[in-house]
Amino acid sequence: MDRKNMIIAIDGYSSCGKSTVAKALAKHLNYVYIDSGAMYRAVTLYFIQNDIDHQQPDQVAKALTEIHIEIHTERGANKYFLNGTVVNDDIREMRVSELVSEVSAIKAVRTAMVAQQKRMGANKNIVMDGRDIGTAVFPNAQIKIFMTADPQIRAERRYKELQNAGKMITIEEVIANLAYRDHQDTTRKESPLTKADDAVVLDTSSMNQQEQLEFVLNEVKNASKPLD
Repeated sequence: MDRKNMIIAIDGYSSCGKSTVAKALAKHLNYVYIDSGAMYRAVTLYFIQNDIDHQQPDQVAKALTEIHIEIHTERGANKYFLNGTVVNDDIREMRVSELVSEVSAIKAVRTAMVAQQKRMGANKNIVMDGRDIGTAVFPNAQIKIFMTADPQIRAERRYKELQNAGKMITIEEVIANLAYRDHQDTTRKESPLTKADDAVVLDTSSMNQQEQLEFVLNEVKNASKPLD
């Protein structure tokens, strides 16, 4: 698609494959990929590392002035920097996963991150995934995908991912964590996880990664066709 500011928003539940398909899509189209969830995880990591009580507005407000997040792409892969330090592995730890939904529900945090995300999407072609990209961050995105999958399949995928990363955790803990995050994400007051009215649903329960990519590419192709 020969445009200078094409925005593809991919929203959905945890462990549905959002990041995987978004990365592959961005690479295929030569677009910039932005994982909005990684930004909220970076904020959560900072809160944990610096003993910030996320239920205290004053502490949160002060902390947000001290947090600087950068995303650099090197050899086709994103590196996430928190105040100058690469935190790709740290933000995926279970201690972050257990708290990120609560932190990302805070209005001040969402306001700060959404502002950054809007700046990142200015005047460039991007693929951004998250929970509220098509509803709050870029409601006018040209393409919106909402991803979902069977909860058990999502838990199994996440469990394998953590095992491969050498994390000691049980499948029961993963199931409980995903259920908790689903509840937090869908019931929070600020930008809850919900499907945009004009989003296309992609259920990945029985689809492999290539099939998911082809599905989204087909949506991109259809969107690029001239109107009659």
